Amino acid sequence: MNRRRLQLWLFAGSFAFAFLLQLMPLPQVLLPLKPWWIGLALVYWAIEAPERAGLGFAFLLGLAGDALTGELLGEQSLRLLVLAFIVLRFRARLRFFPVWQQALAVLALFLNDRIVILMVRGFSGAPMPPPEFWISPLLGMLACPLVFLLVDDLRLRLRGSD
Repeated sequence: MNRRRLQLWLFAGSFAFAFLLQLMPLPQVLLPLKPWWIGLALVYWAIEAPERAGLGFAFLLGLAGDALTGELLGEQSLRLLVLAFIVLRFRARLRFFPVWQQALAVLALFLNDRIVILMVRGFSGAPMPPPEFWISPLLGMLACPLVFLLVDDLRLRLRGSD
């Protein structure tokens, strides 16, 4: 396979793996501890390949996520659109941050995502989430360096494989 096709497989595979991790069943006690894997994958690809992970892609990814998880149709689309817009807007800065600063930026992005969820739930009349709702962005921040470095390593290996 040529390098371009392998990179496309890595791009699609990272989102497929993120969806699998997002759909992974956990006990009720551990559900608030699950990072938003789809959001992490989108942040990475919006920083590294914005021509592939644009706003339209984020919207379609969110619709697929809503259909797979059974959430309110459009909720995850709105969340991913806001996330992608902010990342694409500040991509030039985020790209050159060290990994620990990127992790702090992911924390800020995921806290913003939680506020968007609260707004959507407030408008839809859904009950407000428990306080454990705010733990997931912290775990997303901790998972960010691992995810970013792992996918970066795979991308570099694919570049050298040609």
